[in-house]
Amino acid sequence: MIEGVFAAPATGALTDQVAAVLADGRDPGVETFERVLNAVVGHSFRDREALAAALGSVPRKFTMKPDPQVRCLAGIVGAAVGPVRADEPWEKAGAGWLELCQHVAPDYIAGARVGEVTARLRAGDPVPFLLSVPSSPTGAVGPYDLVERLAQYARLGVRPGPADLGQALLRVGGRVDPEAVRAAEKLELPEGARVAAWLRQGGLPHPTWWREREAGEPERPSRRRGARIGRRILVGHEAIEGRGAFPRRFWSLFRKFEPHLSCPHWSLPDYRDAHTVATLPWHPEIAAARLLTGVASAADQDGSGAPAFLGALAATDGPAGPAVHLAVAYGLASVPEPDREAAVRALVRLDSRGRLDGALLGRELTELVGLGTLKVPLLTGSLRAAAATPRGAGAVWAVLGTALPGLLACTRPQAHGALLGVAADAARLSGARGELPGISALAGRTGSSQLLKEARRLRDTLAGL
Repeated sequence: MIEGVFAAPATGALTDQVAAVLADGRDPGVETFERVLNAVVGHSFRDREALAAALGSVPRKFTMKPDPQVRCLAGIVGAAVGPVRADEPWEKAGAGWLELCQHVAPDYIAGARVGEVTARLRAGDPVPFLLSVPSSPTGAVGPYDLVERLAQYARLGVRPGPADLGQALLRVGGRVDPEAVRAAEKLELPEGARVAAWLRQGGLPHPTWWREREAGEPERPSRRRGARIGRRILVGHEAIEGRGAFPRRFWSLFRKFEPHLSCPHWSLPDYRDAHTVATLPWHPEIAAARLLTGVASAADQDGSGAPAFLGALAATDGPAGPAVHLAVAYGLASVPEPDREAAVRALVRLDSRGRLDGALLGRELTELVGLGTLKVPLLTGSLRAAAATPRGAGAVWAVLGTALPGLLACTRPQAHGALLGVAADAARLSGARGELPGISALAGRTGSSQLLKEARRLRDTLAGL
């Protein structure tokens, strides 16, 4: 039923994959995680004893702290090979859940699904496959795929899990073929009408966004507070309708998100990874907005990086708005080098897929540099690296064509020459033409400094000389 890269391997191959993932301990990536998760569930449905015999000898203890996704898979395997506990209803999984932090709402969704799958395996009531298995590496589920999976459930008399179905619905989006809606209306399941209505509206609605700067005058990092007060720009969104049909652990996603709301987020695990984005593949804005403080911390203090998160944001098919562009802006000047490299790739990929708003990113960079949040040498180096990639020069010019006048006004003179040099290279490689405010006047000054040389080169390039 599940085809392509997410198709379940044979039992022997699955055992090898599980052993390799658990032994490595690092994030296996969305494709491997989803494939193994679905394979364990499917083999348990077909022959639990054979699966238990194959996976029972795989070590599930770790010598070092494993990635959260690895811990999830270890728990799933343990439930699949352990004794059946039919007296523990799987429907009550997560009943004692308490919302702690809106920032990690996508993880609550992923946790609800894993918790439900684990409880269902432990209760001896597995399913032939998960409804929420992605149809593409981004995490998206095809509308037809979801309807066909539900039809197979109906033929087998299997009851959909609320969390699994909820995750599948959140992975559906974009343009939905009316034929898929009509097929959903014919489903012989109580959930058929709900699925048809969801597909008819195109999936989860896109909320109304706003951006805001942290309150207070900009301050340098404080030993007491840690972060740079008043130096970050964050994004919030209004409430989303429709939460009542989803399990309670999904409700955080639907609430109004206020980015400065006090919470214990920094005492919780870090979920800035590709799995978070794959939870909502048609809504990268929601994932980016809720975890933007962590992305910013890698640029303005000693925060940990999140290169996989940045790459996944650019890979989705969902709209890239203010939160995604701010994430890329912070990433371009992040202290960890892998984050800068990932932001460069994200910038180029967004542009190549027609999802980059160069003017928007240029304005965000100008404001963040003016606030002192981003370090100009790191930003300049990232833009230079992007301009040197195939088709990257166009993306860089789309950004600098808007940002350069403001950046020159709010940066120290010694940084201007390097910025102008990157702009001149990007303009030449992309064939840009026109005139930028202030460049002609700067180029007309007498002198032979790098600043003036690069200003003249940029002026001449834009004039087609």
